[in-house]
Amino acid sequence: MRRVAEGRASTELVEELRELLLNFSKSLQSEDLRARVLRLVPAYAMLRSIGASLVPVSGSDAARERMLAYLLRYQKLVIHGDELLVVSGIGEWARRIRELRTQMGWPIVSGGTLKAMIKEQELEEAEFGGERILVDDYVILADSPDRDAAHRWYVANSIRRRRESVQDKILAFLQANVGRPVTGDELMYVAQNKTEWARRVRELRTEEGWAVVTRNTGRPDLSIGQYLLEHSNQSAAHDRHIPDDVRRQVLNRDGFACRTCGWTREQWRQEDPRTLELHHVQHHADGGENSAGNLETLCNICHDRRHAVERQRA
Repeated sequence: MRRVAEGRASTELVEELRELLLNFSKSLQSEDLRARVLRLVPAYAMLRSIGASLVPVSGSDAARERMLAYLLRYQKLVIHGDELLVVSGIGEWARRIRELRTQMGWPIVSGGTLKAMIKEQELEEAEFGGERILVDDYVILADSPDRDAAHRWYVANSIRRRRESVQDKILAFLQANVGRPVTGDELMYVAQNKTEWARRVRELRTEEGWAVVTRNTGRPDLSIGQYLLEHSNQSAAHDRHIPDDVRRQVLNRDGFACRTCGWTREQWRQEDPRTLELHHVQHHADGGENSAGNLETLCNICHDRRHAVERQRA
């Protein structure tokens, strides 16, 4: 098979491809099937070289570098897998994307993760311009790699091997990274790529009482595709069923600030790792509703103090 030399000018390759296809069309009626197939084989090599020439980079893995350059140029836009196939110029482009994420820490979110999060209302499809998202689509979220990502993938790999339920493995990974954002792709990997992973994460928050938040459930400072376990304390059983839309309504109404001391997440410091919680004015256990009118935003310090005062009065 004739190989196309790398580095040839796009215009030269396009002209040669045009000539090849012209000759192929003339042979459609005169040659057998295999002869026609063999005539087309060089066209694939030419197309790959033309695609690779669109992003002129060099390096030990030029295909990977070309895809990274392309993603960075269109940061936070949905890029289709077919585009990356063209730009990379290789058939193994998906493996190179995986390397960019798991070995080099680039914040690249897959279409499969985005689709799962949209289904569970962790993200809104409108954030992507209403464009249909496919499983092999990708979005890069920042112009620099996450230096901790490689370690998180190592931890994820050890947890996913456990003989536990999907939800237990996801919780273990979140607890191993408490206070630090993780990605949906990492959670999907921990869940051994089971499609239920996003639903299990939502259940940890809405049914089990773990403070797992996303961009769309109270933490607008998080990036698309990120999850965060804010603290390691599980809510009391009677406080675990506040609907996500009510939670967002209360946080927005209170300006994402504690109504007692005014603390906001912008004031977060490692030596003062507070979080925001919702407090029932009339306790849920006493018949208080999970409604915006019966809820207020408090930081965890003020929340604990409020309950301590109420216990003293009781």
